[in-house]
Amino acid sequence: MSEQHAPLPDDFRPWLAERGEDAYALAWVAEGSEPTGWAEPEVPRVGETGIARTGADPTRIALQEVTHGQQETLRRWLQLDDGVRHLAIITAEPGGLREHTPGELAAELMHDPASDEARLTDSLAGWFYRRNAEAPQGLELGWITAAAAWTCHLRALATYPSPSVLAQSLERAGEHDEATADLVVSTALQITNLIDRLERAYRSRAELIEDWHAVESLAADVPALRGMADWLLDQIALRDASAQQLRAVLEPDVTDYLYDRRADGSLLTVTVPALDAPRTAHLAQAREIVRAYTAAAHSGREQEAQQLLDAFPVPARALSTSGPAAAWRYRSATAADAVEALAAQRAAITAEDSSDYFADPELLHAEASYLAAREGQLHLMHDALGRLAFPAPAPGGLPEELVPVAAAQTQRRVIEAYGTLERAAQALDGQIHYQLQQPVPARRRATTGAETDLLTRARDALEHTAATSVPLDEEHIRARLQEAMARPAVPEGPAPAPATAHDEAHAQALAAGSVAPGVDR
Repeated sequence: MSEQHAPLPDDFRPWLAERGEDAYALAWVAEGSEPTGWAEPEVPRVGETGIARTGADPTRIALQEVTHGQQETLRRWLQLDDGVRHLAIITAEPGGLREHTPGELAAELMHDPASDEARLTDSLAGWFYRRNAEAPQGLELGWITAAAAWTCHLRALATYPSPSVLAQSLERAGEHDEATADLVVSTALQITNLIDRLERAYRSRAELIEDWHAVESLAADVPALRGMADWLLDQIALRDASAQQLRAVLEPDVTDYLYDRRADGSLLTVTVPALDAPRTAHLAQAREIVRAYTAAAHSGREQEAQQLLDAFPVPARALSTSGPAAAWRYRSATAADAVEALAAQRAAITAEDSSDYFADPELLHAEASYLAAREGQLHLMHDALGRLAFPAPAPGGLPEELVPVAAAQTQRRVIEAYGTLERAAQALDGQIHYQLQQPVPARRRATTGAETDLLTRARDALEHTAATSVPLDEEHIRARLQEAMARPAVPEGPAPAPATAHDEAHAQALAAGSVAPGVDR
């Protein structure tokens, strides 16, 4: 018996445990990843969705049904799997959830004297045939897709289909040649070797690129390989200096979230606030752009890769901290933490006892490039936020025509730091929402109020800046240009007045430069 289309309860594990000791949940799992997963690259378990791991997002689950017993569960999985979506097999354990592969269930049934081996072989052969028949390539390429799917889901039973399973599958397809059988076996062995290589402690970028090309060609038709392909692409990007510079420019500042996880995430009884939606979306966009660049750069599409780099130039490291940036860092605990974290990361990779010098030079170089670019990007952000929260009056003696020019620098810096005013507003809204989540982690209970007020102050100023900015209008510009060109020529004015003593003294002071410490000449 199966409980069809059961709703997903809030407390899923106890609910599933109440269905019985032999209860299995068959659930469709949407793709997802940890938003800050760059810092903790975990080798994917091919054939699993990862939904049972600690910290996985339960909203990715869409429950199909609850089955009972290994035989019924495997039979229903083989019937329901469509080769497009991820169908997970989940049980409730005393410590949490556990995900099973179809291969695990099939292996146990094969060794169970009470199971019907002939029926199981027929079910496996039917599934394997469908994976070939429904593959978009068709012909022998469909068998390659089917072999890859077998290795991902059923290698716990066998690396490749048994002769009896393969023979029945070929018979259903009307094929009986040995060449196809050899193709299935060789493909399954190749994918198995790829999966085994993931567990190596050290992989050069060249090896990662080679493996990524092999997996990418199959991932479109075998969803279980999609996670492996993305992981390989991320590992290549982590060893590519340009990819890491692009990442440094595009990622929002999530220092508050990272520090909360580090401080309270290890305590099982403490709930760490979820990262807000706007910054989660910005992180996902950054990762997709970095992956697009990495894929283009290592697939012979150098022009496309260069266009992405040109679209998001790397900011230069500031030789000194600007006044607005210093003011923001002095008052914002999160900004101070971000600067401190960046310095700690740089110290870690340049330490004399750092094993990275010898373990992976490409990884070290790319990380150093990221930190240098990230320092420049953080300075842009903090400078923009400081100008919003603490606007300075126009400098004394500034010509009236230049007053609006000086005032416009705030908007220019915000756009330079965030890309658009709208994107800046999204990031600030996200940070404010994150700070207000309850319960507040212990490490920032004393600073959350002031931090929220400061962010709100910057957000209000940004809204005012956006409201007062005049958008460029093509017709208005054309009319002003025609008006200017229609004006009569201005007669040459009188000769400039001779310089006064004040002007000469001012010029001498500028030539001599400042001698005050910390002031650039």
